[in-house]
Amino acid sequence: MTTTATTEGDCPDAIRRALAAHTTLTLAYTDDEGPQACAVLYATADGPAPSLVLVTADSTRHGRAFARAADAGDGARVAFTAQRDGQEWTALTGVQGRGSCHRLAGADRAAGWRTYLERFPFVAADERLGAALERTALWEVRPTWLRLIDNGRGFGHKEEWHAP
Repeated sequence: MTTTATTEGDCPDAIRRALAAHTTLTLAYTDDEGPQACAVLYATADGPAPSLVLVTADSTRHGRAFARAADAGDGARVAFTAQRDGQEWTALTGVQGRGSCHRLAGADRAAGWRTYLERFPFVAADERLGAALERTALWEVRPTWLRLIDNGRGFGHKEEWHAP
């Protein structure tokens, strides 16, 4: 039985909890070479809509794609999923989403970095790793649509959120 609830305005708590429960995002984007996906660690930042903070170097394929979009004055359009590996299909839970990816700078970067370090304290605990990542570009995915899949609440149970 499929259940779908759609919300606009503040993102539902169930979707926020599902995003906070995971740490790895499969992030899909497209560039001149075509579609591609990558796995990145992320931290969630609160607000009326959750945002996802990630670190990636401009030298990676996805970093170059994001930087080109940022240089053009836009955010890179992305799609993503977050879920735990090894789930049984009857209890499968995860989040799908779409949005845009923007480079953080100034005070936004400082706030994003604090959010990232809070989620991944091992980064700050390792002096070399922390220093290397602090010099790397920090990005924020701003979702425009999120869908929680929670088969544990009934096969096909979905909750969706659309940015206002």
